[in-house]
Amino acid sequence: MTISTTKKLSGAAGAAALLLTLAACGTAPEAAPEGSAAPEAPDFLPCIVSDAGGFDDKSFNQLSYEGVAAAADEVGVEPKEVQSDSETDFAPNIESLVGEGCNAIVSVGFALSAATVEAATANPDIDFILVDDAADNDFDGTKDADNIKPLLYNTAEAAFLAGYLSAGYSEAGKVGTFGGMEFPTVTIFMDGFKQGVDHYNKVNDASVEVVGWNGKTGSFTGGFEANQEAKTVAVNIIDQGVDVLLPVGGPIYQSALQAIDESGRDIALIGVDADLYETDPSTQEVVLTSILKSMDLSVQQAVLTSAEGAFDPEAYVGTLENEGVGIADFHNFADKVDPALAEEVEALKASIIAGEVEVTSYLG
Repeated sequence: MTISTTKKLSGAAGAAALLLTLAACGTAPEAAPEGSAAPEAPDFLPCIVSDAGGFDDKSFNQLSYEGVAAAADEVGVEPKEVQSDSETDFAPNIESLVGEGCNAIVSVGFALSAATVEAATANPDIDFILVDDAADNDFDGTKDADNIKPLLYNTAEAAFLAGYLSAGYSEAGKVGTFGGMEFPTVTIFMDGFKQGVDHYNKVNDASVEVVGWNGKTGSFTGGFEANQEAKTVAVNIIDQGVDVLLPVGGPIYQSALQAIDESGRDIALIGVDADLYETDPSTQEVVLTSILKSMDLSVQQAVLTSAEGAFDPEAYVGTLENEGVGIADFHNFADKVDPALAEEVEALKASIIAGEVEVTSYLG
């Protein structure tokens, strides 16, 4: 049995207050009805600028790009994309897209928030879509520009399921996690994961330990690159005896994969953002599941509404209920996960949606 649904926010307090102001959860992104006509917007130009991870990160940036590409295809236009290699590229890249005449610009990640707000303020006739940030850089509880739509994801809910699953799957009684940088959009995964393990322990009178995050702080690589530092952090956690590992931060999972391979032990990997089994075949023998953020669908929907002249700048928050977050199929681990555990995870999902089990995060 499986469960499928399809880097610092501007500040936890600012994001939370923004959500109260903007009525939080938007409707679930939906695909256009089969057979329906695509929006007629031949002069519409959708554009996207990446974070430093690049559009081929098999995760965060890639999913967002796929959303823009899908929307552009539906409208019948060619999108423009520009890739950032460093923080100094953000503002010039966004400005270059403004100069190209883009009607909608997608900025991928919290790191682009300040540059996006600046560009949006200077260009009120352009629709801006900001992935994973509330666009509240002065932390006053409201967006800093009215023509920005924040796309946010309460991944703590899905990570809760992955934590419960990992605790039940672990034979070592130890599971691990680490992140790229200690930002809310990273630690939200780690928080949810630990809460899920704690819930498993409570329900099953167990004592599975979480290595790498204690609920307040933990292990971080200092960036979002697959490099020696990321591998060293992964090795340090693996050496503490874990048999499930959750790396949070785009490409850093690749360093974890190397560490797992060199350990010579059976260690299951938990992916984030995208279903790693599908996006990176090299993970297929080790990935237990992935914690999903439907950035592709929510980006696609936001771009399409812009193309239709019906852009909605209200913040969207992905949840288990609206299928904006979830966990992926177990794939090659389907026959390794106890069916009873799989059923418990499925029931737990329903309980979270119903409000019977509380999952806490800065998004509520």
